Amino acid sequence: MSILDRFSLRNQTALVTGGGRGIGAALAQALAEAGADVASADLDLAAAEARAQELTTFGVRTLAIRVDVVRAEQVQQMVEQVFKAWGRLDVAINSAGVAKISPAEELTEAEWDAIVGVDLKGIYLCTRAEGAVMLAQGSGSIINIASMSGQIVNRPQLHSHYNAAKAGVIQYSRSCAAEWANRGVRVNTLSPGHTRTPMTAAAEPTMGSTWISNTPMRRLGTPEDLQGATLFLASAASAYVTGHDLVIDGGYTLW
Repeated sequence: MSILDRFSLRNQTALVTGGGRGIGAALAQALAEAGADVASADLDLAAAEARAQELTTFGVRTLAIRVDVVRAEQVQQMVEQVFKAWGRLDVAINSAGVAKISPAEELTEAEWDAIVGVDLKGIYLCTRAEGAVMLAQGSGSIINIASMSGQIVNRPQLHSHYNAAKAGVIQYSRSCAAEWANRGVRVNTLSPGHTRTPMTAAAEPTMGSTWISNTPMRRLGTPEDLQGATLFLASAASAYVTGHDLVIDGGYTLW
């Protein structure tokens, strides 16, 4: 098999949570361009449906699914829907996430639960359900979207709950990778730096200049900057890679 063939996802199926917009939408497109059938799952069904329709232009099968990733029964139904439609699940990208700024001394229990619920519990619920299918079939690749904030205390935004959740995503994924490594299922994390998305747009006018000045490449990332690394981790090109956190931050964590 040639090296380019090893990056192909033809005849494979994929599921992307948070797939309706932002990073998730861009990663869903990368998988479709590589030949995978793609299920776009999102809390916003209309956004998932729009993305699924757009992906059909790449000649692949698509699904749109509404899911709240903090609801275990909905996550299970999502995975079952993909399996029922296509008979297998080869790639899963768990991208659904939220962020909110709050000083640590003012952080309420409700704010903690909301962020950690989506950003960490959601990853756990999805990985558990996806992993069960992949373990049964003896193969699969799971990519959990973490953040460089899982390794550093980012600035100037104050979001200790977000940092803690993303650090948890990295370590939880490493734990699953170790447990499943000899059973055919790989688990890795992708940790973006400051990336221009609908979620970051509100903070960019006040914080964007600080983000850029702290980034050696002197620009914010785009969702498309994450596509190549995602395809690598999803495909046979990374067949010997598991438990790895791939940071894509324009050099931010170098300083």
